[in-house]
Amino acid sequence: MNWVREYLEAIRSGYEVVGRKIRTVYERECSWMENPPENFPYYFDEKHGERHIEFIETFFKHSKGKYARRPLLLELFQKAKIQLVFGWREKETDFRRIREVIDIRGRKCGKTTETAGIEWDMLLNDGESGAEIYCTANKKDQARLIFDEAVNMRSQSPALAAVTQKRQSDIYFPATFSFIKALAADTKTMDGLNAHFFCQDEFHEARTRKIYDVMKQSQSAREQPLAWLISTNGFVREQFFDETYTYASSVALWEEGFHDYRLLPLIYELDEREEWTKPECWAKANPGLGKIKSVKTLAENVEKAKRDPGFLPTVLTKDFNIPENSADSWLTYEQAVNEKAVPMEQLMHSYAIGGCDLSATTDLTCATLLIKKPDDENFYVLQQYFLPKKRVEELSLLGRSEAPYALWAQQGWLTLCDTATIDFNLVTEWFVKMVSEYDIRPLWVCYDAALSGYWAPQMEEYGFDMERIRQGPFTWTYPMKELGGALADHKVVYQNNPILRWCLINTAKKSTNKDGIESIQPVKCASNRRIDGMVSLLNAWTGYHKHIDEFLPYVR
Repeated sequence: MNWVREYLEAIRSGYEVVGRKIRTVYERECSWMENPPENFPYYFDEKHGERHIEFIETFFKHSKGKYARRPLLLELFQKAKIQLVFGWREKETDFRRIREVIDIRGRKCGKTTETAGIEWDMLLNDGESGAEIYCTANKKDQARLIFDEAVNMRSQSPALAAVTQKRQSDIYFPATFSFIKALAADTKTMDGLNAHFFCQDEFHEARTRKIYDVMKQSQSAREQPLAWLISTNGFVREQFFDETYTYASSVALWEEGFHDYRLLPLIYELDEREEWTKPECWAKANPGLGKIKSVKTLAENVEKAKRDPGFLPTVLTKDFNIPENSADSWLTYEQAVNEKAVPMEQLMHSYAIGGCDLSATTDLTCATLLIKKPDDENFYVLQQYFLPKKRVEELSLLGRSEAPYALWAQQGWLTLCDTATIDFNLVTEWFVKMVSEYDIRPLWVCYDAALSGYWAPQMEEYGFDMERIRQGPFTWTYPMKELGGALADHKVVYQNNPILRWCLINTAKKSTNKDGIESIQPVKCASNRRIDGMVSLLNAWTGYHKHIDEFLPYVR
């Protein structure tokens, strides 16, 4: 039985409701089976793939919920996935084509049970001697979820119990000297690993690439290793998940430059954010809905989210895989993201309002230019960020990554200073460059007095009109509300700057109410997040709000 083709036919008929990325993947895979490209180095063996399905359904049972102690019978989407992974072979070696699976689907859609079955399959049914099978995650407790499910499966199967041993820290298969073990990112050492298979559970929680990179490197001696990443979407933005998701999405849609035959990207998500209120679309993010996952529970969560705005981000992210920020965020993810960018030639010969947020070592320093153009409702933002190179090196040594600083520096968004603290001379040089090379002239540069000792007088020596901003709710309330509305309406074009996007996503709103009057100011969503780019922009916007009558005649 070709389960891949069966699944695609169910998709085409409307029986299985999926999003654009899933449909594209299965259309492409089936086209390769039926009409392989010239000199295609792979072939599809449906029987080889089906053998792994039969193994799982024969030997394993559910351990929890209403299906406890019943045989693990896979749903159509699961059979199609497994058959794809194991059915595609290299013509030259007969090894697996697919070496990595990225599976993003809504919560409670069977990821844990399915993956535990796959780990057993890789231990006993893949023909690998000395196979090291790892359940990995950000924390030990999370890593043990799949491992514990594998243990539960063993306890319900006399056949498995007869050929394996449950030792203190692993499940051991003495016939081939192989094992299944839980491993977490906070494990003190991961040296000497030789993984045949690893899964990374809930990888949206990973703030660094550490465990993924270590595990992938550990597979280098294996002939047909397999990585298995499973997750919902999450609230940690601009780090490992977003990087992985972006790449997997590009491969799913087979975009130019992203033709990766080794990766199987299965991203179950809504095509449009508005679909979360449409029951007919829910299965796009929740395969097996009504069989694995309860329709009633999901409907109740949706209704609660309609009434409770604080609960909405959780439902969007966890049930429908729509990227969101935390519930206390200033902007939604959709409001914060603006991928539009214009050529620098379009911004040249402009008047602007400058902004700056200075820092010493840990936080980012950010310089901003807020630009208006005649007969244009948009605002245009140029920013440059600064951070000591030493800070990036320290984070690397600690195995921590607040954000992809090295990548941003390589892309030109971030300047790394060779000094122990941020060299404010570089900030001045950036403003001077914007004037001299692009003729973008800030009429005022708005800044906070903190750390501005020599910098403000230096800027004045270069002819800049410096204006101190008294930061706080008294000054910021109305400009912040106004800026938030412009961002939500996507009228702030910030050149798709990933650092500003990250800062906007990291920003929460602190509100106080006195005598019926609300005052607001920006705060961090979490202590290790940075919002310096947003503060710098807000300083510039505050200057715009204060000087609007003086500024607009220059624009016209």
